[in-house]
Parts: sequence; structure tokens; C-alpha cells
Amino acid sequence: MTIDKRPDFLIIGAGIVGLTIALELHNQFPDTKIAIIEKEMQPGMHSSGRNSGVLHAGFYYTADSLKARLCRDGNFAWRHYCEENNLTLNHCGKLVVARNEEELNGLDELARRAEVNNVELKMISAAESAEIEPQAYTYERALWSPTTATVNPKEVVNSVLNKIMSKGISILNDTAYIKRSGDEVITSNGKFAPGYLINTAGLYADKVAVDFGFSKNYKILPFKGLYLYANDTGLKLKTNVYPVPDLRNPFLGVHFTVTAENKTKIGPTAIPAFWRENYTGWNKFNLEELVDIVGIDASLFLANNFGFRKLAFKEMQKYSKKKLVQLAGTLLNSINQNDFKKWGEPGIRAQLINVKTKELEMDFKYEGDDKSFHVLNAVSPAFTCALPFSELLVSEIKEKLNG
Repeated sequence: MTIDKRPDFLIIGAGIVGLTIALELHNQFPDTKIAIIEKEMQPGMHSSGRNSGVLHAGFYYTADSLKARLCRDGNFAWRHYCEENNLTLNHCGKLVVARNEEELNGLDELARRAEVNNVELKMISAAESAEIEPQAYTYERALWSPTTATVNPKEVVNSVLNKIMSKGISILNDTAYIKRSGDEVITSNGKFAPGYLINTAGLYADKVAVDFGFSKNYKILPFKGLYLYANDTGLKLKTNVYPVPDLRNPFLGVHFTVTAENKTKIGPTAIPAFWRENYTGWNKFNLEELVDIVGIDASLFLANNFGFRKLAFKEMQKYSKKKLVQLAGTLLNSINQNDFKKWGEPGIRAQLINVKTKELEMDFKYEGDDKSFHVLNAVSPAFTCALPFSELLVSEIKEKLNG
């Protein structure tokens, strides 16, 4: 399709954040020309279409984080959106189970966060947990999240895409950002001269931001998420079953997800990836990225910030189906290795790291001015948060334009 090369707003990247920002821009700036460029052949080809599909409730995060409020509000917003648009929605809930006495303190902390964040969450006994999901192993207590649900991410992306196109917002696929040249943006499909640029490039958001004078202390560090599916005649769970997470890092630990279509899967993992699109084998191998990422990983390994050394060792083992099933099996009373044979489509988490402090950014991170705006860290639960997150970001953009 043809596209206006001088739009009022140009968005780089058609993941769920870029798409919902486009919708919100149309709401707040209805008479402007909005264009989106996407380097893939269609939107949502990376984390937006490859995530677990879980609409998180918002009890994992501290009250001073954007994630806490946006996840709570996003959970409600997406459930309403799916119902209104007749999309697949599984109201399956979530159990967070303690596996030993040490994890009871973690349950208490999550319950405290839920109360502070005004998220519906109930502390239940092992007997009550067994009533919800008889196959879940529970040491004394568990947490029950009734508002957690699952959706089909690709179905949601396509629905939002249809709304965007119906509003006259332009999308040009197969169009990669190359560089900035003065006030112009050079792409694989020609030059653009936007009034304002919005960077939602995911795995490459930091690279784009550097061209505009941002992301000076940050880089994207990719982590691979693998999914292992139960056979159609294998394990069937009624609800998502999660462990008590290590709250020092943004990963929730290996868990069981019940998909929107009622299939059971293990994952995602959080395996350090060696280049940004290191999905399978040597596909899309990038030597420059490999050298850069291995250097960052090595520094984290030596410093051992946020327990990276143990995390890396433990995660790398999860390339083994047998090991992954064993680890996930600690959440259940019993598990059959033969139930899990099929790998799902892997995803890559675009995790931002502060290269000076060697700390992972735990919350959303964005920077901008009156010319451009850059969403640097849109990690999990970015899909859940996308609708209210986009409202917040467009409000921030409006302030910068009026500043």
C-alpha cells in the first residue's frame, strides 16, 4: 500500500504497544496523519504474537511501579475488549503455590502487594487449592487470582490491526528503519519526514533511540522464552499454576499456562539469548550482536548482580525437554514426561539493562523530547498493560509537544 511519507506521527514497530499507541493517537489527535512502519511482513511477529497470552492481574509489582497500576487496569481493559469484540477469552484464573516453608514468605509479600495495588487476590489453604486444581502441589497455602485470564495474542493483534486500518491509519510492512538523517528517517522503503517520531521497535528500540540522542546508558539484553506443549491426550489443567517468583528479577519462573484454547503448556523460560532474534538454531545470526551480548553477559556473570550466575546456569538447562518437565513438575503432585513432546513457537523478551550499574530495568522505561519519543523497556506484562500504557504514553507525548 502507499503511505504518506510526511505524516504528523510516524511509529516504528507494529507490536501491540505500537498498534495501541496508534489507536490512542487517533483518539487524542483525530485530525492528524498517522503512519506505522514494520520491518516484518506483518505486525505482531515478535513478542506481541509469541507471548504466553496471559492477562496478568497485577499483584507481582511494587506500588511505586508503573507495572502495578497499568497491569491491574490493563487486565480489566483487555477482558472488556475481548468480550466486546467476541475474541477468545479463557477466565481460567491463576494459582501461585508454595512448594516449601521458605516460599510462604513470598506468598505473604505478593498478598501485601495485591492489597496495596487494589488487586483482587485471595490467600487460600492447600485444601482450597486442591478444589480449584487437584493436580497442583501446595505446601500449606497458595494464592488464588480470579481475574487472571488467557487470550490468543495473535487474535488480539489482528483485531487491533483491523481497528487501526478502519480509522485510516497507514501501515507499511516490510519496511525496516535504517538510520536518522537530520529531520528525515531513512528506511528500506525510502525516506520519511515525520512531524513526530515514536519508537516502539522492541528488540531494537535502544538502537533507534541512540540515533536520536537517547538510551545513552541502556541496551537491550535478549532472553529466550521456550514453550513446551502437552499432548492433546496428555495433561489437562483447569487453571494457570505458577511458583513463588524470585522478586529480584523480572522473570516469574517456569510455570504451567492454560491457553485460550484450553491447551496446557510449560513456559516461558528466560534463557539468555546470544543475538536479538536468536529464536531457533543459527537463524538470523548476527556476529556484532553476539559479541556485544556475550560481553554484557560475561560482565553480569562476574558481578553476579541479581543472581545472574545461578539464573543463567538454571535457564540453560531448560533447552532439555526432560529437565524443563522436571522443573515444572515440582508444581504438581505428579507429572508424566511422555505428556510433553512438542515445542511451541519461541519468543524473545526485549529486556533493558543499565550498562553502567549492570542492573536489569524492572519497570517500563521511556525517554523523549519535542521531536521524538522512545519506548525502551516494554517487557512483561507489556501485553497486559498495552491499552492503559498507550494512554499514558500519548499523554506524555502531548506534554512534550506542548512544552
